[in-house]
Amino acid sequence: MSGEQEGDPRWKRAVDMLAVIGPPLTMATALLVYFGWARTDAQAKAMGLDVSLFGYTVQDFVLRSIPSLFIPLVWLLIMAVLWLAVDRFLAGQLAGGRTTVIRRLAAVILIAGVACSAAMWLVVILQPERTVLFVPFIMAGGVLLAAWGLSLWRRSRDGAGRGIPALSRGSEKTLIFCLVTLLLFWGTSDYAQALGRGLAVSYEERSMLLPTAVVYSKDRLGITAPNVREQASGPEEHQVYQYTGLRLLVVSGGRIFLLNEGWTLRSGKVVVLHDDPGMRVEYGNPESK
Repeated sequence: MSGEQEGDPRWKRAVDMLAVIGPPLTMATALLVYFGWARTDAQAKAMGLDVSLFGYTVQDFVLRSIPSLFIPLVWLLIMAVLWLAVDRFLAGQLAGGRTTVIRRLAAVILIAGVACSAAMWLVVILQPERTVLFVPFIMAGGVLLAAWGLSLWRRSRDGAGRGIPALSRGSEKTLIFCLVTLLLFWGTSDYAQALGRGLAVSYEERSMLLPTAVVYSKDRLGITAPNVREQASGPEEHQVYQYTGLRLLVVSGGRIFLLNEGWTLRSGKVVVLHDDPGMRVEYGNPESK
């Protein structure tokens, strides 16, 4: 049975497809998780918090990364489709006997990829204290471009690629994959942190668009955030404390995160409350106030 499966072309195509799709899918999932974590971590630090307070799960990080990564991933897939189309076109030209032209084009692509990566690495060395967005992504593109140019050059040679040991080809692909993966993680980290800091700053402008929150508690909470008002009602032995002037940030990990009205990065405070039975929170539409 095993021999029949190994000789079945459909089985071989399925294995080849898994080999092609598996590593990129794994890398994409890891990037989604890391992007969500890096973005949330930078946003939390800018707001004076630690990301561990939110109690986010891996699924939460993935979901928080998708809206921000949707457009970049679409462009990445478009570029991948265009690259496959160009590669097939050049393969057809190579099969038609135009080896000299393809060989020269491959040399140009190889040199351009190496020059692009070297230039971006020079930017990083000259400005180590400054984060330049998209530099790691450009470096990864340069590495892939150089690898593609080298592959075209080998294919343009009459049978020259057949003499390369399989171990060398496998090691080469592994090293390229690892290098590109590290560059993508690096670029994702820089972009996610910049986006997270930008989201924290945006709360200064759109904090009034967040849902209103009114907190009722049997115990006095002692919230001292700006613009938060405390009011006690009911008999003295059964007083209920009401807190207004709050906006809902997020509910996660059994905690309620609230911002004071008019929140700013410099003077605002994030109120963190445990979601327990002795406390009730009413949320409302910000426009209804």
